Amino acid sequence: MPELGLVGYEVVDHVATITYQRPEKLNAINGAMRDELNATWQRFLADDDAWVAIVTGTGRAFCVGADLTDGNSAGVFPGSFFEMPTVNSFESGLEVWKPTIAAVGGYCLGYGLTAVAACDFVIAADDAEFGMPEVLLGVPTIVGAIRLPRRIANLQHALELLLTGDRFDAAWALDVGLAGWVVPRADLLDAATDLARRLCRGGPLAVRAVKEMAYRGQELPWTDAVRFGETLRRFVANTDDAREGLAARRERRAPTWRGR
Repeated sequence: MPELGLVGYEVVDHVATITYQRPEKLNAINGAMRDELNATWQRFLADDDAWVAIVTGTGRAFCVGADLTDGNSAGVFPGSFFEMPTVNSFESGLEVWKPTIAAVGGYCLGYGLTAVAACDFVIAADDAEFGMPEVLLGVPTIVGAIRLPRRIANLQHALELLLTGDRFDAAWALDVGLAGWVVPRADLLDAATDLARRLCRGGPLAVRAVKEMAYRGQELPWTDAVRFGETLRRFVANTDDAREGLAARRERRAPTWRGR
């Protein structure tokens, strides 16, 4: 698939920045951009040098959702209607165990908010606005309806967001737990980069294992979760990084992680 420059991808010091780059349309996602986004997330998964991702947007918006002037904002997938893959994007549940950070400035609506809800950490600029306008168009949001009640502790607040189509500011997002931090717009990427660098201090395989258990542990029965986690721990404990971490502690130096 040829790249059209609708999605940026840059890795610096193990931090990948994935950027929505359609500012003239407030980063609304059309079919071409959807295909690039899917390819970019696959690239991030396969990139051994990328340990953490920051997702952000250019211009006035993070992302205002699907481009309603485009008939294929969901992208192109093989198969008939019933054979098309359901989990086909980051938003819809692609398993990404590397940590992800959403740096949200300006409008964050629909598809954009679904992507934010898929991220592990959300840093909002003080001008951020969040909303799920789909019901106002007479169509439901499905993945958003699954994700947001898991991110917002009070179901009533999640339903208010999902069912009214109203927009909510950064202070509201912080208050209900959708955002973890609110910062001035000028400090948004610096705050996200600072968090990403802190996440890179640990062994990348250990970080991914802990993230996976933090999510799976909420769904599995207790004994199944512990058994799965212990299997994962023993696997990671026998990697080069685990040996390096212990050696670095003994030698009182900083570890050199290789992700192996």
